[in-house]
Amino acid sequence: MTIDWVHFTPGSALAGGVLIRLAAAWLILDDGRILGASGLLGGLIPPRSRDWQWRVLALLGLVLSPLVARFLFAPPAPAIEANAATLIVGGLLVGLGTRLGNGCTSGHGVCGLARLSPRSLAATATFMAAGFLTVFLVRHVL
Repeated sequence: MTIDWVHFTPGSALAGGVLIRLAAAWLILDDGRILGASGLLGGLIPPRSRDWQWRVLALLGLVLSPLVARFLFAPPAPAIEANAATLIVGGLLVGLGTRLGNGCTSGHGVCGLARLSPRSLAATATFMAAGFLTVFLVRHVL
């Protein structure tokens, strides 16, 4: 195994992690809500009467942040080595997994682990194991 040192960016990854943690802490301390991307989107379908505005703004921030970062830092363009069908099936499987796991990596891995939730520990361990297994199978078996 080798590390792609050209694209290895621990500084920006750390900065992104700190910003996500600050946003999660702000939301839970200010409003008592968990910052989980799947929960943000799931709460919009169907829209609830009083909390759709903050959900739309948070999702808008998730979409606009990479555009702002691209403008400020000019990172290299990502190489997506998959066809459209693979991306669609992968997205549907991730959506199914977040529904089955009652949350996603941001809700369980960032917020749930910080609250010492045993359910979030089990969910995060499952997410990670499934990811490791998938990469191993795709890269070394198939």
